[in-house]
Amino acid sequence: MIVRRYLAREIIVAAVFVLLAFLVLFAFLEVVGELENINNRGYQLQQVMYYVLLNQPQHVYELLPIATLIGAVYTLAQMAARSEFTILRMSGLDTRLLISLLLQVGIPFAVLTFVVGEWVAPEMSRYAEQYRMQAREQMVAQDFRTGLWIRDAQATAQGRVTSFINFGQVHPDNSIDRIRIYNFDEQFHLQTYLEAEHGEYLPPNQWRLLNATRTDFDNRDPTQPVSGMKTVKIPEQVWQSRLHPDILSVLLVSPEKMSALSLVNYIRHLRSNLQKSNRYEIAFWNKLAYPLALFVMITLALPFAYLQVRSGSVSLKIFTGIMIGVFFHLLNSLFWHVGVLNTWPPFLTAILPGVLMLMLTLVALRWVERR
Repeated sequence: MIVRRYLAREIIVAAVFVLLAFLVLFAFLEVVGELENINNRGYQLQQVMYYVLLNQPQHVYELLPIATLIGAVYTLAQMAARSEFTILRMSGLDTRLLISLLLQVGIPFAVLTFVVGEWVAPEMSRYAEQYRMQAREQMVAQDFRTGLWIRDAQATAQGRVTSFINFGQVHPDNSIDRIRIYNFDEQFHLQTYLEAEHGEYLPPNQWRLLNATRTDFDNRDPTQPVSGMKTVKIPEQVWQSRLHPDILSVLLVSPEKMSALSLVNYIRHLRSNLQKSNRYEIAFWNKLAYPLALFVMITLALPFAYLQVRSGSVSLKIFTGIMIGVFFHLLNSLFWHVGVLNTWPPFLTAILPGVLMLMLTLVALRWVERR
């Protein structure tokens, strides 16, 4: 119990120090990256600083496993340099018990990683992008020539209706402009075409469309593509749709910055519309596997304690730990992109980096025990 508290205190202090150093570095690089946009439509330095501050929870989530690894390496290397680790081993503390102690120390870090990644970072990242676009007077979909296209399918009393929806602009508050909706029946005959200037979401499953024009097509004669049509102007119309603002918010942040719940909802939407969801499934499984990888990272620090000072100074061990942390981060990114390109199974794509690091840990422990 005393050894566990001692290890926990030393590792937590070292990991927090490393994490703060990384956050300062990432914040500085992010500010530098935003400098070219200052004075662009009123975008000022104080707004840049606020935007960078809002992005820090996402960096905390990404850097916690690396900071924990480096903090653990530093702590164990210092213990080895002061012969404390040798004393612990002579008192009967074997490798299995040491691994158990390190895993117990890693539990708070893993819980914190999951909490920040699921509830704090996604909301803050989404708000950060909304704030940035408002500050720069940008629209979400302004870079698309024809706007944003979304497919939606739902069952009605008349049968299954497939809708192809085009939004000219999506605002940060999730209101939409220049809406065009094409509704097709089960045989993919065009039933209605709806066009509106502006739309606002009405919970739970409705949108209020303003200044709308609806065109109804009569396709009862199968020998004719369009037997007749009728156009009606409507100042305001309620549009029933499962399309939720959370789906539109996917445009604001990348999949790896979304919460697991948001990813599940969007994957269901894509599957129901027969669209590819591999990228978002990988993000979902990675969201679940990433906190567990922290246990592998903290255990990977144990071999550094077995190395004597003559085999390498404390600074060299810390540098090696940093390189391993960077390697793990790059490995995650590599498998993410390769998995998306080659449509690998999402679960395997997410866990393979952690499995490879676990194998490296076992090989390193086996090597130092044989020395």
